[in-house]
Amino acid sequence: MAGRTRVSQAAVAALCLLLAALVGCGGGPAVDAARAEVQSLLDRRAEAVLDRDAAAYARTGTRDGFDNLRAVPLADWSYRLTDLDRTGDRATAAADLSYRVDGHDRSPVVTARILSLSRDRDGHWSVESDRPAEKSGQQLWDQGRAQAVRGERSLVLGVGQSEETLRDYARLADRAVPAVSDAWGSAWARGVVVLVPETLEGMAGLLGSPPSSYRGIAAVTTGATGGGPRAPADRVIVNPDAFGMLGDSGRQVVLTHETAHVATRAHTSASTPLWLSEGYADWVGYRGSGRTAAEAAPELAHAVGRGEVPAALPEDEDFGFTGDPEGLARAYEGSWLACRMIAERWGEEKLGEFYRAVGAHEGREGAVEDAMERVLGVTPEEFTLRWRDFVRGALR
Repeated sequence: MAGRTRVSQAAVAALCLLLAALVGCGGGPAVDAARAEVQSLLDRRAEAVLDRDAAAYARTGTRDGFDNLRAVPLADWSYRLTDLDRTGDRATAAADLSYRVDGHDRSPVVTARILSLSRDRDGHWSVESDRPAEKSGQQLWDQGRAQAVRGERSLVLGVGQSEETLRDYARLADRAVPAVSDAWGSAWARGVVVLVPETLEGMAGLLGSPPSSYRGIAAVTTGATGGGPRAPADRVIVNPDAFGMLGDSGRQVVLTHETAHVATRAHTSASTPLWLSEGYADWVGYRGSGRTAAEAAPELAHAVGRGEVPAALPEDEDFGFTGDPEGLARAYEGSWLACRMIAERWGEEKLGEFYRAVGAHEGREGAVEDAMERVLGVTPEEFTLRWRDFVRGALR
């Protein structure tokens, strides 16, 4: 081949071996070395967070976020590198951040992060930015400097809120915890973490969803269902815009409702329909409030007044936040009345037993039917007829 030089296979192999020693031919030792170096960097950064050591943190790269974390009581904080995309002296790292809030999280909360990295002339890597992965929600400290207020049974973390406001939330949460234990029992953590962002947009950022999904929703609870006793503590996330429009009793009902979700989470599973989980939380929230059925269920009361008694218990899709707000309210109200009926006709202990029995079922199919027959002694058809009569009588 004129004008070309033939290179022997042996020469190619020798050249590859030389490159492997320098930069990692085929992604070998050099790539592994870079991963080890970056993991070591993240370990030092995590240690600095736990030690509250600003100087050590700064030696690992940007100081952004360090001050935002100062007030958060952390028991653990660590990174696990899951992927590294390197181009020369720059790299993008994917990592799982695991952390535990002291006094509340039995197991770590795990969230995916993306870190931008650079390497200096001496070969040392440093962090340029640390942000949530694309499909992960923000952490509260991503939104600004977190403030912390400890209650007797609660921890309230906020951004852009006054200390007095956060103490108000702590007082509400401290009253909610014993109210939930009185209804559900004491076999749960008996503590709650409340997150109070500055705005609705902040709430949506924590949940990784658009703000329109939660407009008008005062609070939500996050957490893995059926997690068992080692599951991390749930977070009650407040929408300060909607929550601020409630009166004192309404705020207490909301915080007690959300705390009930925290208490029941280990016994809530894919088998549990939303009418039961939301109805039970509302039943605990309104329990002892002194509100009449018509006061607690105004939308359903209006419908019954028009002769529109629901034909069946609400379906899961009836609880969508982006749907008809009046329909959403009726779904919650009808579910609350179903649980109230069980508590009044079968007893509060039976209501708790029914909830646990449904959640313990292997799958959604047959879960409610089996629990109704075994715990309440009725078929779903009989239960629905009794519930419709109960709704009529309670909301006349």
